[in-house]
Amino acid sequence: MDQNKQNEIEAAVFRRLLAHLDERKDVQNIDLMILAGFCRNCLSKWYTAEAKERGEEIDYEAARELVYGEPYDSWKEKHQAKATPEQMAAFEATQNK
Repeated sequence: MDQNKQNEIEAAVFRRLLAHLDERKDVQNIDLMILAGFCRNCLSKWYTAEAKERGEEIDYEAARELVYGEPYDSWKEKHQAKATPEQMAAFEATQNK
């Protein structure tokens, strides 16, 4: 497979991941962090870092808006629940590995 085709496929997979996360707003970032070690905010940070590595400046909030599909504060207000003590304990347990 040539590099252009691979890049095209990887970009499509990333868009599909974002669409899937958008459809699953019920899945909280804390749950993603516990189970997978990354969340929507991590994707935003990675997006910013990869852009910078390629000579593009993408502000973190702009990257978040790309990942969340709307401004983060708006998404957070509508969809993010406060983490439960159980979720926080599970998260802390993953940090001590």
